[in-house]
Amino acid sequence: MKMRSDQIVRGMVVVGLLLVTMIVTSEAGLLGKEETPGERFRKAIEKIRLSCESRKLAPGEVCGEVAKLKPVDPMATEEGRFAHSIKIPNPLPEDSGYEPGMTPEKYFDHLCKTEAGEFIYKTVENVEGIYMMRPRKEATDWELEHLYALEDPYGYTTGTSAEQAFGFIRPDGYRYVESPLFEVKVSSWKKRYRDSSLFDPPSAKAKYARYFGFDARNMKSMKMEYASSLRSRYGFTWRGISRPHDREMGIVGGELIILELASNDVVAVRRGFLKSGNVKNLTGIWWLKGQVCPGELGRAEHGGDNFVLKVVKPVSSKGEHYGSR
Repeated sequence: MKMRSDQIVRGMVVVGLLLVTMIVTSEAGLLGKEETPGERFRKAIEKIRLSCESRKLAPGEVCGEVAKLKPVDPMATEEGRFAHSIKIPNPLPEDSGYEPGMTPEKYFDHLCKTEAGEFIYKTVENVEGIYMMRPRKEATDWELEHLYALEDPYGYTTGTSAEQAFGFIRPDGYRYVESPLFEVKVSSWKKRYRDSSLFDPPSAKAKYARYFGFDARNMKSMKMEYASSLRSRYGFTWRGISRPHDREMGIVGGELIILELASNDVVAVRRGFLKSGNVKNLTGIWWLKGQVCPGELGRAEHGGDNFVLKVVKPVSSKGEHYGSR
């Protein structure tokens, strides 16, 4: 018996729908199995570890240093504990807005639209100096390609370390910058271009380091002295953002917080995010490269120099050169 033409058409439609369903289901399955940056990172670390263990290392050979790193503990220092204790006027919502099945790109865009930005509650004029409450340490290359070894990769730049004071003491900047005592590690070749006072050992009564005198031309013009008390009325600190899905998606966030020191009142907050995970290295992570928001910031500004100077405005120097007094 011959099949009628309308039956043939209906049969073709049904088969077509079945094929479309199979294709969509297959694609969904493939997408669902796409590795997250976290999964790729863990596989890479295990591969590195096994590779180093499977062979005899040559004398003095270093192998798999990135695989030996542990997740950072933000509460390991007094400065870290204080930074994370600060209550800000615009706290992060308990629900980050992550939804199962979100891609890193979609989740990053969501965080940028709903949480990132500069939040200035007041500005201050005619400020002579600032207190760096939590100086950053210079990160190693291993830390920069590790998903969990740095607390706040977003706020880190190669300039936000022991020499961040150079970014604040300038013709349109502060007369001095203060910081708690911390070990200053400078390459031996750099020491030729730095004043010897930057490497003096602290006295028993010293609690703070005070930087001053930089003329924005000669690096040796920067001087340092130790002090037992602060002169600064305002300071800034930073903290990383830690939530369940961020790192798994190759996303990190950080907050820079400016405070009035006498009251610990929050003056301003800057919050930003960085997405890595698409780098062609062993781990897929390189925190000095990636998408950032707020997007108008250049990489060199993530340390917050310009934001701090915009909120806590320096006294006009009128071209004068200032020392420590």
